Amino acid sequence: MKIVATEEKLREFGQLICKVAAGKTITREETCEAYRQIILNEQPELQQGAFLAAHITRKPTIEELSGVWDALDRFDTEKFKADLKGVVCDIVGTGSDSIKTVNASSPAALIASACGVPIAKKGAKKVTGVSGASEIFEILGVNLSSPMSKAKQGLEKHNICYMPGEAFLKSGWARLIQYMRFTTALNIVGPLTMPCENTSCIVIGAYAPQVCDQLIAVLKETGISRAVAPYGMVKGINSDGGDGGIDEFSPCGPTRVVELTDGEIRTYIVQPEDFGVKTHSTFDIASFNKAYDNAAAIKQVLSGKYDHPLADLFCMNAAAALYVSGACNSYRDGMEKAREALNSGKALSQLHHLVNQQA
Repeated sequence: MKIVATEEKLREFGQLICKVAAGKTITREETCEAYRQIILNEQPELQQGAFLAAHITRKPTIEELSGVWDALDRFDTEKFKADLKGVVCDIVGTGSDSIKTVNASSPAALIASACGVPIAKKGAKKVTGVSGASEIFEILGVNLSSPMSKAKQGLEKHNICYMPGEAFLKSGWARLIQYMRFTTALNIVGPLTMPCENTSCIVIGAYAPQVCDQLIAVLKETGISRAVAPYGMVKGINSDGGDGGIDEFSPCGPTRVVELTDGEIRTYIVQPEDFGVKTHSTFDIASFNKAYDNAAAIKQVLSGKYDHPLADLFCMNAAAALYVSGACNSYRDGMEKAREALNSGKALSQLHHLVNQQA
């Protein structure tokens, strides 16, 4: 239900838009309040859009992004706690990356869960690409309207669940993402929401190197223990970290990684060779023009096309989930475990479990 703002509230919010557009920063508390009003639809859509555009254009500070996270967590996130002990991992990307690939985090979640690590995977519909995780899983048979209780049961029974933003973001983000076709601070912070309270580590890819830094800084503020934020690059195109990358670990060139471990942050570069794979062309992992074709490509890899470059893309990102979960000692070790889970058919079985549980 939309709440009609008073003239005073309209003017206050308008002044905040002008302040941000003028390049001035705001506090964590002010940011939380602004996004609360957006999430709860308390401002006219014109003012909401103006603020979102001004904020992302001016580039949010870490303090402000933490305020965005506060607002999403307090006012928009439905949560559950699974009856599980130990590590629970999430693997997700911000989207909005300039090089569009077949979705990697979705099959990577299936592969990592097949290795025995509980994966509470969240995602959303597309923003700038051909398909988001929600389109992929829906095509593969997951019911996006399935209640969160079924996701909880699936995580407890089979180590895998999918939580679409449409299900756990109660009103604000789910409403906004239907119509927005530009990147906002919500795109940056949305993947950091924790609908599964058990989540203790995360692989969170980003569309730009500086966004990786911001994500890890915000995660440190939220108290999560381990995280890696990759920005994948393409050999010979943007190996210096410039524009033109992917929000995943890249089999096409170096990947810049920001890692958080028990409050300590470090940044480093990994190559495909560190995972034990050769460097591929972006053409080999590029998104198709239709979501159905992307989903079909994923299903083919899970069903036996184990030597395709997409298999390397999926397994590299699954390996990252195993690494951050403590299930392996290195990315190469994680890659071996991921390949075994894929080649044995266990990852495909995880897809069947997911579909049957959340049909």
